[in-house]
Amino acid sequence: MSIVYWLALGLIAGVVAKIVMPGRGPAGWIMTILLGVAGAFIGGFIAARLGLGTVQGFDPRSLVIAILGSALLLFIYRRARR
Repeated sequence: MSIVYWLALGLIAGVVAKIVMPGRGPAGWIMTILLGVAGAFIGGFIAARLGLGTVQGFDPRSLVIAILGSALLLFIYRRARR
């Protein structure tokens, strides 16, 4: 998948993760994209290890995996900041 798709997927996943988990967290579009891209990597890694699939394209399954990874990363980030 090209870098443009990763950035688009990361932006969408980061924004949705912030909506699903409201509250204080990393702010700004750059942090949202970075959170989403990192979450997509983490979600893809965990999903592949569990046999649930990978993030290989821009489809609904990949988006859900990326959002779950972003939400997990946001949760860890917030816990670490306390």
